[in-house]
Amino acid sequence: MSQTVERAIRALELISESPQHPTDVAESLGVHRTTALRLLQDLCQGGLARKREDGSFAVGYRLAGLAQSALEQFDLRTIAHPHLLELGRKLRLTVHIATVEEGRVFYVDKVDPQGGVRLYSQIGKAVVLHTSGVGKVILAYMSPEERAQVLEGYSYERFTDATVTTADDFAAQLSEIRERGWAADDGEYEHFINCVAVPVRDGTGAVRTALSVTALKAQVDLARLQELLPTIRATAHTISRALGWTQ
Repeated sequence: MSQTVERAIRALELISESPQHPTDVAESLGVHRTTALRLLQDLCQGGLARKREDGSFAVGYRLAGLAQSALEQFDLRTIAHPHLLELGRKLRLTVHIATVEEGRVFYVDKVDPQGGVRLYSQIGKAVVLHTSGVGKVILAYMSPEERAQVLEGYSYERFTDATVTTADDFAAQLSEIRERGWAADDGEYEHFINCVAVPVRDGTGAVRTALSVTALKAQVDLARLQELLPTIRATAHTISRALGWTQ
């Protein structure tokens, strides 16, 4: 990948998170302010960015339209979305579905409960593998060779007191997850949030996707989420069947 393209991608990632001034982008990219400004101006000309009145740059309307069109091309999201809506309506909790691509796990779709608490998670954003329920499920069902490749050089950063921070402890956790068929995030990324996740199979029976239900601990604790596992698994099974799994 050329340096210019790499910088443009990184700049788009930065302004998609929050509006950025040229000096902020320059610092993140490790370039001079004039270089960052020229890059942002080029993105504006293409409709991928826009300049705000305060001089900062934000995502352009063309990029938002392209993102929406791109989402519609994901067969998984198209197939799964009605089932996520139904599960979210039934449980009145946040529902995610995530899949693995090139060794990273991304949220493909998300449904928030109507009138409920909206959790900060984004479609298209990569998850933290060693804390997220969906990441753990997908890793647990990988072959040892593929898992080793994905986790090569991985840093087990501590986010809360509950975070697993060693490769050995994480490997033991993944083994347990595969045996019991579900994973949890028990306040491991944010201490006040927990979730449970289950595998979704594709037409070959492989697990490249996971379904999760997430809640504030003060609202629904992990014990209650575990009681919901039969309902969550039923939805995962329905999605798996829609993806071509026949068993």
